[in-house]
Amino acid sequence: MFDRAALPRVAPFLAYLSFIFIADMLGRAGYAAHDLRWLYAVKIGVVLGMLLYWRRSYTELAWVPLGARALAVALATGIVVFLLWINLDAGWMTIGSADGFDPRDDGRIEWTLVVLRIAGAALVVPVMEELFWRSFLLRWIDAPDFLRFNPRLASAKAFVITVVLFGFEHNLWLAGIVAGAAYSLLYMRSQSLWSPILAHGVTNGVLGLWIVSGGHWTYW
Repeated sequence: MFDRAALPRVAPFLAYLSFIFIADMLGRAGYAAHDLRWLYAVKIGVVLGMLLYWRRSYTELAWVPLGARALAVALATGIVVFLLWINLDAGWMTIGSADGFDPRDDGRIEWTLVVLRIAGAALVVPVMEELFWRSFLLRWIDAPDFLRFNPRLASAKAFVITVVLFGFEHNLWLAGIVAGAAYSLLYMRSQSLWSPILAHGVTNGVLGLWIVSGGHWTYW
């Protein structure tokens, strides 16, 4: 059963998903993806507002220095996941087709959109997703009183369920599974949620820079 501790970790994630549904419905109603680009800023703003509102509830985000080795491992993991992400893109490794996020107007890049997209993906999304997937779901599957549960003790069942679901949240499902496994192992090993948050942020940030530098808009 869910308790009050679950709400601050589940609600921002559900809000994020709801905007994906809203964008899909608007697309079906005839709005072009180009016309819906600013919806991303609204989505990130809502999620950030919820995270700030519940900031005192996130005891797992109390800052404890990772240490040089753990920091290096998190950074390296983020970069490795990025490299795998852009290569695990064969047809059978994807679900459907992604419209992507094209910040160009008449061939010119709208840099405000780019900054918003990268900032949201690298700074807000990792916190929101790691709070849900790792801090909450990975532990909750094994222990309803998840805040007292040591992530190092997470079962194989909890690991597999969260990794697979995280993977299929993404268009590149296999890359998502690989990323979910990497972030989960970081959390279980370090017992600090900041480790997968950092790795996740590095992956998304570097991916954003790669997308803009080469015009790989479908990866957004």
